Amino acid sequence: MLVFPNAKLNLGLYVTGQRPDGFRNLESVFVPLPWCDALEVLPAPNGTETTLALTGISIPGDPATNLCRRAYELLRVDFNLPPVQLHLHKVVPIGAGLGGGSADAAFALKALNDLFQLGLPIEKLQAYARQLGSDCAFFVANEPVFAYEKGDVFEEISLNLTGTACKVVYPGLHISTAEAYARVSAASPRHDLRQALRQPLETWRNTVSNDFEDALTPIYPVLGEIKQQLYAAGAAYASLSGSGSAVYGLFPGRELPPKLELPAQYLVWDGRL
Repeated sequence: MLVFPNAKLNLGLYVTGQRPDGFRNLESVFVPLPWCDALEVLPAPNGTETTLALTGISIPGDPATNLCRRAYELLRVDFNLPPVQLHLHKVVPIGAGLGGGSADAAFALKALNDLFQLGLPIEKLQAYARQLGSDCAFFVANEPVFAYEKGDVFEEISLNLTGTACKVVYPGLHISTAEAYARVSAASPRHDLRQALRQPLETWRNTVSNDFEDALTPIYPVLGEIKQQLYAAGAAYASLSGSGSAVYGLFPGRELPPKLELPAQYLVWDGRL
């Protein structure tokens, strides 16, 4: 079974409070981004153990703790799954605020559910996904949502950006989630995010913001430089995604985003949402 875990974008992100469990409460809107990894899941030959092969972008850490492997182990406990062969080809950059690792985990759960005909509904898959990461559950239904609490509780939102031209720029800068949150202080949202996103996209520049962007840009000026390049190229809205360091621009009315003069080591995704 071959699946293609996609990334996500954050439209606005407000850190609103500290939780007793050590996490922060937040508000954001998640939308799917069709920048994808590839994940293959196959039954392992008889007498062999579960394996995970990693190709593409190098993934730091012990492969035994990779989220795809953890997703398998989570279901194996409850359903006595046989061994499998996992192969993850990593394309979405790591430490970019695009949720790539979380997507891999959620798609692994969905693939295993289909491969072994477990019959798990969306709600049950989301419950498993929440055990793997705060935004993993989003990728189960994989539709735009207003996310709150840890980013793992969702409300439907009427928002359709399908077909909107988008450019995502990753400057090769890995910003860990721990570092990003250490630089942000919780506060009440500056605007009602759901109300702001109901307005024309051209107004979002003044009403939809990301708390991490304000905190990280003084430390990493390249984030602000990329954002200004996107606006100069005609973006109606540009922002840091998640806790960074990918910066994206939305270009409604265009077939494809304009080209930018960027360093060769940057990773760039161009396409339509």
